[in-house]
Parts: sequence; structure tokens; C-alpha cells
Amino acid sequence: MKLDIYQVDAFTNKPFGGNPAAIVPLEEWLDDDLMQKIALENNLSETAFFVKNDAVYDIRWFTPTFEIDLCGHATLAGAFVIFEILKLETTTVRFHSHKSGALDVEKKGDLLILDFPSRPVSPVEAPKGLIEAIGKEPKEVYKARDYFLVYESEQEIRDITPNFSKLLEIDAHGFIVTAKGDTADFVSRFFAPEVGVFEDPVTGSAHCNLIPFWAERIGKTELFAKQVSARGGELFCELKGERVKIGGNAVLYLKGEIFV
Repeated sequence: MKLDIYQVDAFTNKPFGGNPAAIVPLEEWLDDDLMQKIALENNLSETAFFVKNDAVYDIRWFTPTFEIDLCGHATLAGAFVIFEILKLETTTVRFHSHKSGALDVEKKGDLLILDFPSRPVSPVEAPKGLIEAIGKEPKEVYKARDYFLVYESEQEIRDITPNFSKLLEIDAHGFIVTAKGDTADFVSRFFAPEVGVFEDPVTGSAHCNLIPFWAERIGKTELFAKQVSARGGELFCELKGERVKIGGNAVLYLKGEIFV
């Protein structure tokens, strides 16, 4: 069997920036085990598979180790493939996830805008070992799906060097660290060693937490964000009630074929 594959850098306007995702369009679903093996072979933070179902594209996302419930950058990369490679002639891609529901992506010029669920965080006590594993004491600790640590400055976020072996001892999908930005409304980084991703370069799903938090904290609904990983990425954000809009660019890095 031969499958098309595309690697797209999301949340950037130039190659080697943002977050790379592998996109595999399908005519029908493969066995879960085969999709997981493809994702492991790709060895990217996410590989997205989609199947066209009338006017909707069913989408699933796999890390190298297991399927996850929501992924922003791979959804944006998937929309890029549908618009630019498969030549969809509308301005909106309608995705559906059996784990996260309806997920639209709108094309406005070169910008692709995700419509995702808002996931507000709640204050919690830091679990044993979390602060030691992150390596820097936060001002506040919250949690939704992921732990969410708030710091004073962008420089603190840039300076964080987690102990990943200790992070693996904490039962959590991922860890978001964030602060107000110097040249953005807020900055963040995201660590997810449990799913085989020590640091994710740019994380759309984390902004489902970040946007409602910073919109309330700063007092505005339209925000510009930066994820200050080594590759870095820029996100144009908006809080829309119980949904968030997450905008970014994408560029094609490679296209090829898988033989399985």
C-alpha cells in the first residue's frame, strides 16, 4: 500500500520555524496499530490522518507513542494541505474529531485560523515534585488537561530547563509555563515527556488554556502570543465565548510517499 505524506511547518512563515507535523490523507481509516507505527516512524510531535466524509474531514492525531485528544499545529498543517495541495475551493475546512468535536479552520489570506474549544484552567496545589522538576518556582499553579504554571517574566520562561526524568514521575499529559511577554501579550513553552515530546515547539492546544487565562488577566479578547521554544512560533489569538480562535501561517517542507 502506498500513502501520500506531507510535512508542514505550522505557526511560521518560513521553513525550519514553528512546529513540524506530518499529514497523511486517507481514503478510509487504517488500523490504529498501523497509524501508530507510522507516527512512531515519522518521529514528529504529531502525525495527523484525515478522511473526507462528505463536506467534513474526520481527523485523528498521533504522537510517537499514542493517540491524543486535540492538536492545534497538526490541524493547521492539515488544513494547509487541504487548501494548498488538495485545492479545496472554499475558505473553511470543517474537521471533526471523535475526541474533540467540530474544529473549523478558516483561510484569510496567508493566515489559517483554528476554531477550537476554550479550556479554562482552575487553581490547584502543585503535586509533589512538580516545582523541583520544572526547576523554577512559579507565582501560580493551575490545571485543566495539563499543568499550567505562571511566572513573572518572559526571561524566566526562556531560562527554564526542566528535569524531564522527574517530570515523567508526575501523572500529567503536559506542562505549560507562561508569562506576560516583552514583545507579545504573553509567551509560553510546553513540555510533554509522557507522550514522547520533551518540548513541543508550538502548541495550538495549549492556547485553548492560555487564551482564556490571559484574556481575563490582561482585559482584552484579541491577543498576540509567542511560543519561545528554540524553533519559536507566533499565534494570533482571540477569545470568542466558549471558543478560541488561533491564527498562524504554515509552509510546506516536504512531500513524499509511504510504502506499508
